[in-house]
Amino acid sequence: MKHIVLMCAAGASTSMLVQRMQQAAEKDGFVCTIEAHPVNQAAEYADSDVILLGPQVRFELNKVKNQVNCPVEPIDMTAYGTMNGEAVLKQARKLLGA
Repeated sequence: MKHIVLMCAAGASTSMLVQRMQQAAEKDGFVCTIEAHPVNQAAEYADSDVILLGPQVRFELNKVKNQVNCPVEPIDMTAYGTMNGEAVLKQARKLLGA
C-alpha cells in the first residue's frame, strides 16, 4: 500500500484535499493511505512513498528533500486552489510511477 503525505503550514488546510484524493483513489481502485501533516514534521514521515507540499510551504522544498527518503514536490497551485483531489492524486501517482 502506498503512503502519500500532504504537508502544509499546520496540516489543516490540506485535510479537505486529502478527503477528495481518497474519494478519487477509491473511484480508481488505487489502494493507498493519504494523510495531511504540518511541514515541520517532515522528518517523521521520511519513509513515506511520496510527499506533496502545499503552495504556502513550497519554499520548504529543499529542506524537506534533505529530511526524507522519497520524492517531494509542490502541489500544483491550480489543483490545490480548486481542491481537485483527482488531479493531485494523479500528480502523486506520477511520482510513484503508479
